[in-house]
Amino acid sequence: MSASRPFPSDFTWGVATSCYQIEGAAFEDGRSASIWDTFCRTPGKVVGAENGDVACDHYHRWREDIALMASLGVKAYRFSVAWPRVLPGGTGAVNQKGLDFYDALVDALLEAGITPWVTLYHWDLPQVLQDRGGWPSRDIVPAFADYAAVLARRLGDRATHWITQNEPWCIAHLGHLSGEHAPGIQDGGQMLRAAHHVLLAHGRAVPVIRAEVPGAQVGITLNLTPAYPGSASLWDQDAARRFDGMFNRWYLDPLYGRGYPSDVVADHVEDGHLAEHSLPFVEPGDLEEIAVPTDFLGINMYSRAVCRSPRTPNWPETLVADPPEARTEMGWEVKPHALDDLLVAVHQRYRPGPLVITENGASYDTGPDEHGVIDDQKRLAYFQGHLAACHRAIAQDVPLTGYFAWSLMDNFEWAHGYRQRFGLVYVDYETLARTPKASARWYAEVMARGGLDD
Repeated sequence: MSASRPFPSDFTWGVATSCYQIEGAAFEDGRSASIWDTFCRTPGKVVGAENGDVACDHYHRWREDIALMASLGVKAYRFSVAWPRVLPGGTGAVNQKGLDFYDALVDALLEAGITPWVTLYHWDLPQVLQDRGGWPSRDIVPAFADYAAVLARRLGDRATHWITQNEPWCIAHLGHLSGEHAPGIQDGGQMLRAAHHVLLAHGRAVPVIRAEVPGAQVGITLNLTPAYPGSASLWDQDAARRFDGMFNRWYLDPLYGRGYPSDVVADHVEDGHLAEHSLPFVEPGDLEEIAVPTDFLGINMYSRAVCRSPRTPNWPETLVADPPEARTEMGWEVKPHALDDLLVAVHQRYRPGPLVITENGASYDTGPDEHGVIDDQKRLAYFQGHLAACHRAIAQDVPLTGYFAWSLMDNFEWAHGYRQRFGLVYVDYETLARTPKASARWYAEVMARGGLDD
């Protein structure tokens, strides 16, 4: 079986999850509360007042889930570690039962021929650290480095692929500006401090991991969204510049030695997030530490942004006239060409080295038919279109080395609760039974032949 559009022979094919979204066992075996446990219990924050107490019960069903991945021919599995499960106090004493869980998970993945990719932080900060100031506090940086050292020492003899942070923009903006995510803060100054400390914690953790893990491959994952002006007007072009600056360049620029972009600093002053054109939370040496060389850049991408300024005539008319079927059930536009645009632009502008798609996927609520078959053709088409975009990017000499589909299974989708289904595998939340969808069988064929068929 060969592919008409083959990917490189050493291309990494995988699936991704995150701990709070699938593990459950929120209060078992010594795990302490995370900010998401607290947030879910705050009235009005999560659809249906749902939570991750049980989620997909992966904590108890992980053997079944690894067997499922193996049956699909998955080559790599990106998962995150629950900080409050490993260090219930945020720092200090290690919870051995928590470490044992991830230790056994790594062993079983390797036995199944699946390469583990460990993400240190996917948003579930121990509540005890939030109580001490959380990400806006500089004290979080050494705490994160200590956490990284604990995991690297325990897992690093077998796990060599490491991601420090997942989506700093979401941590900062959704958690500390809009308040849509935990810890639910709405303060521009705290948002900027949180963003800086997330990046600084990344920079501090990279050499810690390398010191413990010979041959480690270490990177960070950003959620990047390409921005397009809604028209040719200068106002709309500036709106796209502003979006790109706050969403993409605020994180990419310091990671690759350019510091924080001055035009975005000015935007933050205009928005009242800064009192003046300076960053009082940036101390000498911070920017050098953030710009530590990495082995790859992880990119999470779902859709694009079409930007219009309120000064544009007839604003806010609909920017994109695509019919509803061209959007996922999250309301996100399906535009695969935006992905190859993004990959080419990041490669040409920053030269970050190898790129990996660490998340890409779509939410569609396609359930079982009368025969138990889940024929999720829209999701399948989404993956097909975006993998074709990856293939186009590689043809333009972009060093794209891997792709992780989001997500292995339906799960707790943060503030949306269980209403949005991103999984290749359907989860019945009453019985917790797993059923592969048509998209899972299709992706298994893609992985087996190493590329796409026309």
